[in-house]
Amino acid sequence: MQTDHPEAPDERVGTVDLTTWRTRAGRATAAGWAALGHRWGALPLLVVTLAIGIGVAVTATWVASEVYDAVREADDVAVLDRPVLDWMLTLRSPTADTLVTWWTDVAGTIGMPIVALGFLVGFTIQRRAWTPVVLLVAASGGSLLMTVAGKDLIGRARPPLADAVPPYEHSPSFPSGHTLNATVIVGTIVYLLLLRQSKLVTRVWTIVAGTAFVVSVGISRVFLGHHWLTDVLAAWALGLAWLALVITAHRFYLTALRRGAPPVRSPR
Repeated sequence: MQTDHPEAPDERVGTVDLTTWRTRAGRATAAGWAALGHRWGALPLLVVTLAIGIGVAVTATWVASEVYDAVREADDVAVLDRPVLDWMLTLRSPTADTLVTWWTDVAGTIGMPIVALGFLVGFTIQRRAWTPVVLLVAASGGSLLMTVAGKDLIGRARPPLADAVPPYEHSPSFPSGHTLNATVIVGTIVYLLLLRQSKLVTRVWTIVAGTAFVVSVGISRVFLGHHWLTDVLAAWALGLAWLALVITAHRFYLTALRRGAPPVRSPR
């Protein structure tokens, strides 16, 4: 692997080769993707793939919204919402409320972009490549559109203000935007970090830290009374699905590079 190339691929996570596809469908799709990469360039094709993926993710959010409506009407999972919030109320104190509010703000509309931008600058300088920019921007944009789509489609009311810790939030409750964006953005950052970590213990701690952050942000939303439990559960599920799609697109990109496709097609 030529690490001095401006678009050198990060093909492994530990001993796992990301350009190896175990299923027939995966191998066939990777072969077709690589052929298109030879024709158009791997990086432009990655951008197009992620743009299409955003459309798929927004559609999946619509489907999830329909399923959620059916579940809510049947009172299956949503029956946990009120008891869980009532239990969270018993754990509150002025100190806990302040600390949890500070923590949840890290994943908010100001904190999360700062975190993403910091890592984005670091990745770009370290790797001298555009792929981290493409992956993080696409992942962030997709999660934002999924959040907007879900809130507009469902329009679910948040928990009563009497059960919430100020500052209050008034946008629709489903899904939890903080949780969805944290899942996708931090998940993408963790993935990009793993590509350059050679030690198993370092990779394990990176995954543990990323998971702990995403889980704690989701719990904080319920603790503060800003979301119901099912809003957070749906955000985790949607975020992981979109993250898996982003990583799969990047694996296709890596496979195309491995098979000789240029990062960017030179003009004839």
